[in-house]
Amino acid sequence: MEFIDYYKVLGIDKKAGTAEIKKAYRKLARTYHPDLNPNDSEAERKFKQINEANEVLGDSEKRKKYDTYGKDWQHADTFEKQRGAGKQAGGSGGYTYSGGEGTDFSDFFESMFGGAGFRSGRQQVRYRGQDYNATLQLPLREILKTDKRTLTINGKNIRITIPAGIEDGQTIVIKGHGGEGLQGGPKGDLYITFSIENSTGFEREKANLYTSVQVPLTTAVLGGEILLETLNGKVKLTLKPETQNGTRVKLKGKGLPVYKKEGQFGDLYITYQISIPSGLTEKQKSLFRELEQTNLK
Repeated sequence: MEFIDYYKVLGIDKKAGTAEIKKAYRKLARTYHPDLNPNDSEAERKFKQINEANEVLGDSEKRKKYDTYGKDWQHADTFEKQRGAGKQAGGSGGYTYSGGEGTDFSDFFESMFGGAGFRSGRQQVRYRGQDYNATLQLPLREILKTDKRTLTINGKNIRITIPAGIEDGQTIVIKGHGGEGLQGGPKGDLYITFSIENSTGFEREKANLYTSVQVPLTTAVLGGEILLETLNGKVKLTLKPETQNGTRVKLKGKGLPVYKKEGQFGDLYITYQISIPSGLTEKQKSLFRELEQTNLK
């Protein structure tokens, strides 16, 4: 796999702290976000590299392994074990990866274990391929139904199914779509984390949705109807006379699809907020004074 300098990707120094890494990531992610660069394959490529760099450098353990082993950082634990075994057997075992682009894994492997001397007379060790991590951002409205997407991961197109109702921060695994195995080992897996952007005005709690609507005072007192725009179109709400401020009603089945449960939906909860009129005329104020004199409570 081609070496990618994650420090250069984020435009930071190798001594950068966590806060600086996070600041650089957020700035670049906004610049190259697919929603701001539609149909721009280069921006999409950079956005994926930025997320990958943040995934590694933003984690202290992963960063330590990356600084030591470069592109082969995901095999760090295996290398350490084998290097320890090499020391006990009288091998060199002191090799540290510099991160240079000219070094491939086979060179690194031979430097650590002694090249042909390792292969002869011993059973070859098979290594599982590197796992890939990707982030997929979706607007909330796009999870109302199951959809299929084609992702480009390391130059390869991968067709995935996105189940309706998927959660923000949820990760799914696509088996066998990670890096190639080493010495005949199996491929790694692809982990996709979903970032669900909610700009709808509805609050989400799993499959349930919550919102509040403003109700005119007269409608609350006398009863009536109001229209509410939901994610699936407009609905008509009927209010009983003398509806109180803060009253909550439930629209069954008007929430989001329940993840991987075909035909099941959450509910929509609506809280009524009574609007107090402003800019009243003298006549209107006089009517309220008359009501006040009746000791209306």
